[in-house]
Parts: sequence; structure tokens; C-alpha cells
Amino acid sequence: MFGAAGVVFVTQEPEGIRVMVQRRSAFAHEGGTWSCAGGALDSGESALVGALREASEEIGAIPDGWRECGHVVFAPASNWSYTTFVVEVPERFGASMNFETDDVAWVTPAAIDGLDLHAGFAAAWPDLRSIIESEFPSTD
Repeated sequence: MFGAAGVVFVTQEPEGIRVMVQRRSAFAHEGGTWSCAGGALDSGESALVGALREASEEIGAIPDGWRECGHVVFAPASNWSYTTFVVEVPERFGASMNFETDDVAWVTPAAIDGLDLHAGFAAAWPDLRSIIESEFPSTD
């Protein structure tokens, strides 16, 4: 009703950039596919606040020191949108915290193209990858 939002977490490691992906459980829409953590916004909640809340509910506490790098908005209707944020974190984190998540993995941006992706995430991924590549020129 109020829209939805998600977060693609990114961390810089000596070997290069790693991106968190979440495998959706059979109880979630398009279960078994890979996506980012996220979900419905609450009344009056900003997209970023809602995305971070949903992520913490699904994959655990977000490390302090995170930084927003950019976002992509999918707006199929005038009164509803899904905003996906790219957020840099200082370290890997995450695990399945509830029935919505089967697994969490940290992969290279290039590896995401080989995964079975949620349709919405697949559509947003080229723009999200562009944000990642502009923020972190050496991505793979």
C-alpha cells in the first residue's frame, strides 16, 4: 500500500567488491530465486528507513558505518514504487533470520549474472550494477 524498498549491500575486500544476495524461501514470492533483502514500507516511513528495517528483519543487524551509494526506483504505477538502495558496509554480515530467507551469500558483481534471479531484481540489476561500478571502479 505504501510502496516497498530493498537494499543491495556491498563491501570492499582485498580480493575486490562483494555483493550480498539473499535466496528467497519457498514461502516468499518467487521462492528459490536470489534477490536483495527488502519489503513493504510502513505508513510515513521513508524508503531508505524501510529498506534497512526490512533487511535487518530478514538478514540481521546491519554493521555500523554503512554508507548509501545510490538507488534505483521502479514505479509501475503513480501511487506505488519499489526503491532499491546500494549500501556500502564495512564488513560481511547476514544470515537467515526468518521464514523469508533461505540463504545469504556474498558474491562478485559478475557472479550475480549467473544466478537464478527474482524477476524484479533481475530488471533492476543492470542499473544497480552501474551504481556499484561508478562507486567502486574495480568491481570484480
